[in-house]
Amino acid sequence: MNKTLLLIIIDFLFLNLIALTRWEKAEPIHARQAPVPEVAGNTPRDQDLVELMRLSLEDEHSTREQFAAQLQASQAELQAREQNLNQLQSARTQLESSLAATQQNVRELNQRVAAASQDAAMTKERLAQILRDLEAKQAEAGRQQQQIAAFEKQQAEAQQRIEGLNVAVKVAEQEKVMLRENLAEAKQQVEAERQERQKALVQTGQLAEGVGRLAEKSGEIAQEIRENRPINANVLFNDFLANRVSTTFTASRKTLFGTTTREKETKTVLVTDGKAVYALVHAGETPFPVTISEVPVDWARISGKFGRPPVTASVAEFQFLSLDPRIIVIPVDADLAARLGVKVYQTALEPFKFTEAMLVSSGGKGYGEVSFKLDARTAQYVRMDNRLIKHLVGEFTPSAGDLVFSKTGELLGIMVNSDYCVMIDNFLPARTIKTGDSAPGQHISAIQNEMILRLQGLPSRLQ
Repeated sequence: MNKTLLLIIIDFLFLNLIALTRWEKAEPIHARQAPVPEVAGNTPRDQDLVELMRLSLEDEHSTREQFAAQLQASQAELQAREQNLNQLQSARTQLESSLAATQQNVRELNQRVAAASQDAAMTKERLAQILRDLEAKQAEAGRQQQQIAAFEKQQAEAQQRIEGLNVAVKVAEQEKVMLRENLAEAKQQVEAERQERQKALVQTGQLAEGVGRLAEKSGEIAQEIRENRPINANVLFNDFLANRVSTTFTASRKTLFGTTTREKETKTVLVTDGKAVYALVHAGETPFPVTISEVPVDWARISGKFGRPPVTASVAEFQFLSLDPRIIVIPVDADLAARLGVKVYQTALEPFKFTEAMLVSSGGKGYGEVSFKLDARTAQYVRMDNRLIKHLVGEFTPSAGDLVFSKTGELLGIMVNSDYCVMIDNFLPARTIKTGDSAPGQHISAIQNEMILRLQGLPSRLQ
């Protein structure tokens, strides 16, 4: 028997023994008194004590018999449970063996099912491929049948054309005979016409030479008329609005408080001296103004773009002109100018043909006809008489950056302040600045300082 089970049974019997004992019948223990002389014979008290002990022994005997019976029953029940446990253990072992075998069978069946499914899928794919191949071959056979029918039709048509050609050949042979008969007569007629044509060509050459000389004179006359006929100011301004392009410059640098960015935008036109094309802007309309009060800084990055949507382009470089330090031009490729689809204004060859010019405010906010005068002390500049602005359209005051056009539609120049206009007759650069991240290496502040010193060297009326 298991020792643990035996200890549990003993503890159980001991606890039952304690619980079933009649402790209320036990004699209480009294304090011993001094011995007294024995009295002959048994006293009633001794008899009661004997009787009490007898009853206690009987109760204990009865209790032990009950415990023995319970112990036998518990042992029998324990043996039965052990037998049942052994049987269950045996049954469990058998079930585990059976389960393992069943699982093995299931795995084998799964493998077989997977293999069968794979075979079935492969068979299905092969069948589908065979069906597709069959359909493709049937379609190909149908196309070939159609081609055969078309070939047969073409063959029949070719046979008909051959028969028709045979008839045409016979007719042509007859016509050939007739042509041979008429050929001699035709040669004589051709010779006569050739001689007449030579005479006509001589007369035509003489006539064309006279017409050419007349046309040249007419073109010269028309050109002279156009050059000397002023164009209406409304037409000139409408022409400007239709051909202006937008120009934007952005410069940025890092400071203690983050990144500082300066951006300027203006609208201008393209101009050429017959050699190259440029976009013309005033320095005050860029992040690089040339003024006496300006404090130049070195920018970390410079970028720019110009154009007219949908055609725009990046500014690769810009130049300060030698004519005036406040004038900046952007070189424009001829192909890009053509793609922009705008008019490229010519510089004025005879700027003083008229005493008046059209002044257009920066970007096209307004325009007006202004008289101008030459100043012998400043040959490259003309003074605009702002007091006599005619036909003023739009509220504006002439200021730096305004464009000035001749009455014939050519570009005279650009205003450097509110009174003087610098006449643009060349695009010789004084300094060139590249855009991009190479700005720090170009010492832009030094270039800007140089332009400011040039400005300070001009007469005060031109500053």
